[in-house]
Amino acid sequence: MPHFAVVLTLLLLAILLGSRVAGAEPPTRVTTDSTAYCQVLLQRILATPGGAHASPAQLAEEGRQLCASGHPRTGIAKLRRALRLALAEGQ
Repeated sequence: MPHFAVVLTLLLLAILLGSRVAGAEPPTRVTTDSTAYCQVLLQRILATPGGAHASPAQLAEEGRQLCASGHPRTGIAKLRRALRLALAEGQ
């Protein structure tokens, strides 16, 4: 029976500690969905050595068009993908 007591104690500790961690607030993450942020991302892509490659450039253009046509969230998502791709291709 001592094995059962140890397992039960560990389970209770996990539940108690887990509830404390779950109750903690996640760190604040600041995001934006403005057309100004679209421009910031475009500038970063242009300043990245891999930004001139075909794939990042095409994604960046699609993102720019989406931002310009009133869809900044979707445009920013494309621009972020383009930036990640440009960074990877620039290495």
